[in-house]
Amino acid sequence: MKDTKGASWNVLSLENQLWIEVSLLIMFGLIMIYSASSILALKKFSDPSHYLKRQFFCIALGIVVMILASRIPYKRYKDHIGWMVLGTIAALFLVLMPGIGAEINNARRWFQLKFFLLQPAEYAKVVWVLYLSVSLVKKQEKIRQFKIGFLPHIVLCGIFSGLLLKEPDFGTTFIIGGLTVIMLAAGGVLCRHLFILAPIAALGIYKFVYHVPYRWERVTAFMNPWTDPLDSGYQLIQAWIAVGSGGLLGKGLGAGQQKMFYLPESYTDFILAVIGEELGFLGILAVCVLFFFLFRTGLVISRRAPDLMGTLMALGLTMLFSLQALLNMAVVLGLVPTKGLPLPFISYGGSAFTANCAAIGILMNIARSIERRMD
Repeated sequence: MKDTKGASWNVLSLENQLWIEVSLLIMFGLIMIYSASSILALKKFSDPSHYLKRQFFCIALGIVVMILASRIPYKRYKDHIGWMVLGTIAALFLVLMPGIGAEINNARRWFQLKFFLLQPAEYAKVVWVLYLSVSLVKKQEKIRQFKIGFLPHIVLCGIFSGLLLKEPDFGTTFIIGGLTVIMLAAGGVLCRHLFILAPIAALGIYKFVYHVPYRWERVTAFMNPWTDPLDSGYQLIQAWIAVGSGGLLGKGLGAGQQKMFYLPESYTDFILAVIGEELGFLGILAVCVLFFFLFRTGLVISRRAPDLMGTLMALGLTMLFSLQALLNMAVVLGLVPTKGLPLPFISYGGSAFTANCAAIGILMNIARSIERRMD
């Protein structure tokens, strides 16, 4: 007997599968953003739907970005990637300048525009994937040579990472590093060259974490938050209380208590904790299933792409939101130190949302090229 349900799903084009998966994540995110932010919004703005309305605007903008990105042939990026990289480096540099970049919570990561904050680091991740995809293909004939296949990419990765660490933004730095290793390996760079990155990463952690007291506190708080439950360990403890009190089925949508000024960033980076409290383990499992299907579709697109550039680009973009989702979940559950990364398509925010929409749009274009080739 045939599995008609699985067959009907496979009949959908890869592009339509992406639309469905992303739409489900967005709709789920809207519900949870309202639930997690309504109490705070009522107190600050006398409007419980304040953050929900702003997120609707971000979604509308993100969908426009997604559609536009899906219309641009992915091969065209190879003609403009140099300017895109230079523009990204310039933006990451300018955001550090007093009077240009906005400083919030001792971090300088945003441009203050008229109605919203723009975070260039979010778009830097997408540009980095595009750059590696183009560069690895161009260098394919000599990709196994240290000075051609490995060194130039690591130098530029160091420039990106150095600017990001100045903000500081360790979460994005980690994502950039992870993407670099994955894409260099997929592009054919020798494993023995990649092993060189281990001592470089260790030196970076030693210099930028161990020698900076407040950053080292984050690490020690992650290992045992109860040593400082009112300061460095506070956020993680509140997240644990939220997830732990939710049990299997949760307290019910809207019935969570930790969002009532106990859990910081309850509608942004720690929205998964609210999901765990209100919808329980099954709610978190539902989020994981949605991301798994998105991850699976991205890998299928990568495997079926018409050329190596499409394969690397689809792989990098798929790993981009997959790594972010995994790292966000790991932070909320206390498996890694706090990084400050949103949950893609679910957390409140504009820059991360539109950047991820751009990534999905590019994936859609690659998927469309697969359909054309099959026709």
